[in-house]
Amino acid sequence: MSEFFKKTLDPVIALAAIAVLDIFLFLLVGAWTVGGGETMMTGLAAQFLMGEEALERIPFWSLVFKPDAGYWKIYISLGMLFGAIVGAVASKEFYLRLPKRLSEWVLITVGGLLMGVGIRLAFVCNVSTFFGLTPEMNLGGYLSISGIIAGAWVGSMIYKKILEG
Repeated sequence: MSEFFKKTLDPVIALAAIAVLDIFLFLLVGAWTVGGGETMMTGLAAQFLMGEEALERIPFWSLVFKPDAGYWKIYISLGMLFGAIVGAVASKEFYLRLPKRLSEWVLITVGGLLMGVGIRLAFVCNVSTFFGLTPEMNLGGYLSISGIIAGAWVGSMIYKKILEG
């Protein structure tokens, strides 16, 4: 089985498989986003740490996205994380890397916060944009991908400049 993970899958076959699975997923549950599951996990963590009463005072958590452990998209996010770990371990490509300098931790934290704000503003996530909106020829998908690419490029240039300096 580990041999399967060592060789690269033909991109055309991989994308065709993803497209077929995306069709079945859309027919079964409708459109999905990973950001929804991660947002719900954040809400549950906030509810645990802050308490239910404190969380209800924040309009987003009381009106828009009430924390619910039964929210099915949580399990898509956890399944993707588990699958990525299993795939990396099975292919012997799993490495735990930690930043060595404080400046790297700061950059990673700021970048993660900006990505989170972007997901909330666009109300999409990169996974559903690439595999959901774009193949459907949705203009929002192309705008999101343009923003993701531009943000990744600018972020990598900043990161490179700081690491070199």
